Amino acid sequence: MKEFKLIAKTFSGLEDVLAKEVKRIGGQNVRRGKRAVFYEGNLELIYKSNYLLRSALRILKEIEHFKFKNVDQFYLRCKSIKWQKYFNVDQNFVINSVVVNSRDFRNSMFASLKVKDAIADYFRENFGKRPNVDTDNPDIIINVHIFQDTCTLSIDSSGESLHKRGYRVKQGEAPLNEVLAAGMIYLSGWMGNSDFMDPMCGSGTLPIEAAMIAQNIPAAKFRKEFAFQLWNDFDPILWEKVTEPVEKREFRYTIYASDISGSNLLNAQTNARRALVFNKIQFKCSDFKDLQLDLNKATILTNPPYGERLRENDLDGLYSMIGERLKHQYSGNSAWILSSSLESLKFVGLKPSQKIDLFNGALKCKFNNYRLFEGKGK
Repeated sequence: MKEFKLIAKTFSGLEDVLAKEVKRIGGQNVRRGKRAVFYEGNLELIYKSNYLLRSALRILKEIEHFKFKNVDQFYLRCKSIKWQKYFNVDQNFVINSVVVNSRDFRNSMFASLKVKDAIADYFRENFGKRPNVDTDNPDIIINVHIFQDTCTLSIDSSGESLHKRGYRVKQGEAPLNEVLAAGMIYLSGWMGNSDFMDPMCGSGTLPIEAAMIAQNIPAAKFRKEFAFQLWNDFDPILWEKVTEPVEKREFRYTIYASDISGSNLLNAQTNARRALVFNKIQFKCSDFKDLQLDLNKATILTNPPYGERLRENDLDGLYSMIGERLKHQYSGNSAWILSSSLESLKFVGLKPSQKIDLFNGALKCKFNNYRLFEGKGK
C-alpha cells in the first residue's frame, strides 16, 4: 500500500501527546512541529488517524512540496499538478491558506486565489470545464501552507474539525473543546487506572472523554462523516475494517461529575448517554464546597470559570474555595486546574508541582498540577 506524508494538527501544548498517539497507531518517522505532528503512513493509517486520535484536530495528506521564486512560478507549479488524481470536474472544492513571512504573498486570500486559478485552468485545458468552488459544503478541502518561499499543498482528510465527535447534543456556555479535554487527561497521566473527578463539569466533556479513554472507545465512533469518504481512492472495505467494533476495555473505577447548575448537569447526562458512557459516570448536582466524596489516589481535573462572567472578587473567592476543598477534603489525590485567570490561580493557595502552557480557544491558560499530600506536604 502506498505511503503518504501526513500532518496531524493540534493545539499548542499538545504536540508531544499527539506524537505519542500517532506512534501508538503505527505512524512512521514521527516528528513534532508547531501545533502539528508530521509522520508517514498508508491509506489505512489516514483512516485510523481520523477514527482513533483523540488529540488531533485534523489530518492532512501532503500532495506537493516545492520552492518558488515569484508568484508566476508558484502558479505554474500549482497548475502542473495532475489534479484529476485527487478529484474530478463534477466535485466542488475549497482552499484554506496559511501564509507566514512571505515576500510574494501578503495575505492568505491572495494565495488561495492563485491556487484556485491554477486548478480551474488545469481542468479547463484538460477536460474542457472546471470544478466549482463551494465554501459552505465542499467535497474536497485543499490546504495551502506557505512559509517564506516554500509551499506545502495538502488535502484535508477530516472535513469538520475532529473535536466534533458526534456525541455532544447539549452544551452550556463556553464548552471545553473535546480535543483539548482529551489532551488534558493524557497530560495528567490518567489512563483509567484510578477514580476520576470533575467537580465543575459543565456539559460533561472531561468526564465523557475520560470514560471513552478508560474503555478504549474510539474518539470518532459517533461521528457520521469524514472528507476522505469523497476522495477518488476511498476504500469502503478498508474503512469497514478500521471501524470494526473493538472490545471495550474493562473499567473498575468510578468517574464523578458534578456541577452547581442543574441544567449543565442535565446537558452532561444527555451527552454521556449519546457517548454510551452514562453508566460509568456518577453525576451529582452540587456546589464544589458542599461536595464530599471519599477519593484516594484519584485524578481531579477541572476547568473552572475564568472570570468572563464573574466579578474579580467573586473569582478570587471561588479559586480560594477550590484550594481549600482540595487541601482539606481531597488530600491523597492529584488535582489539575486549567485557567486563563493567572491572578486568581494564586488564590488556590497551593504550590503547583507542574505548570503547562495551553490554549483554550484564543485564551492562553496555565494547566497546573497540585499533588495533595496528606498532612503537611514536604
